[in-house]
Amino acid sequence: MTRIGHRVLVQRGTGLGSGIRDADYERVGAMVVEDPFEIYGAADLIIKVKEPQQAELSLLRAGQVVFTYFHFAASESLTLGVLGSGATAVAYETLQDASGGLPLLTPMSEVAGRMSIQQGAKFLERPQEGRGILLGGVPGVEPAHITVLGGGVVGTNAAKIAAGFGASVCVLDTNLERLRYLDDIMPPNVTTLFSDRHTILDQLTKADLVVGAVLLKGARTPRLVRREDLKVMKPGAVVVDVAVDQGGCFETTRPTTHSEPTYVVEDIVHYAVTNMPGAVGRTSTYALCNATLPYALLLAKRGLSGAARERPELVSAINVHAGKVTHPAVAETFGLEYSPYSG
Repeated sequence: MTRIGHRVLVQRGTGLGSGIRDADYERVGAMVVEDPFEIYGAADLIIKVKEPQQAELSLLRAGQVVFTYFHFAASESLTLGVLGSGATAVAYETLQDASGGLPLLTPMSEVAGRMSIQQGAKFLERPQEGRGILLGGVPGVEPAHITVLGGGVVGTNAAKIAAGFGASVCVLDTNLERLRYLDDIMPPNVTTLFSDRHTILDQLTKADLVVGAVLLKGARTPRLVRREDLKVMKPGAVVVDVAVDQGGCFETTRPTTHSEPTYVVEDIVHYAVTNMPGAVGRTSTYALCNATLPYALLLAKRGLSGAARERPELVSAINVHAGKVTHPAVAETFGLEYSPYSG
């Protein structure tokens, strides 16, 4: 952005987790600053990855554009905080292209889907309170049974990696066309099933690992697995709820961190880390920047209204603007008034 005339401020240490040094930013013209307060005070456009944290909400101001993941449906306090600030929230996760895809969510969904199996395999080990199961088994011993709830980007990537491990995999979804597609492209150890209450319960009795991979654009994830359902599962089984950022698809889901990733409910190990891709920061940074950079440059060059005119799909990413909710799913989640963005 410095090459097209913009002043760019970067908080010190921003790229360290991704192997990018402060000197690398300075080399291309950015100014490295110590204090995030300085960035929020000076910048017209804020670009980040995580939603604004509680301490940041008071720093937002009217007219400022924040371009990041928000996942509003999972947090009423975040929604109300951004509304009260007057800032504009442009959310990566709801930007929808002409084909109906979510191009700024897809890279992180790919990472999280693949990670779900990597993490599930680890926490199935007995020292991690799991069942003591090797995903692929060995000759003479059956492999793990993995159930994936949702056949979208997360679910597809989870199934692909699980199949590669040699596990027995079952993907559930309500979209028959999607199930037909997955049935065509997946190897023989992946089965597809139509998702309903009976099928979910049946799969829970068999599963060693369950991956929650359900997404409703901008809305809270439906809770497909109730607390009492855990009692039919094998003790030491693992659930990985990738949907935690949107509220989770297990009733027992609560957000965890990379430092304390799991907890146990009804003898079932729960992994519900928010921002799973943060654990593989270098891969995630480059994957996300590949997708977001063109939009970031456009917002910087044209401003919000000009960018939305040039790339109309940006309107679907504008969740909050000038103190109003401009995304219908967010408004419906909290019973707030919906006001379409008008430029």
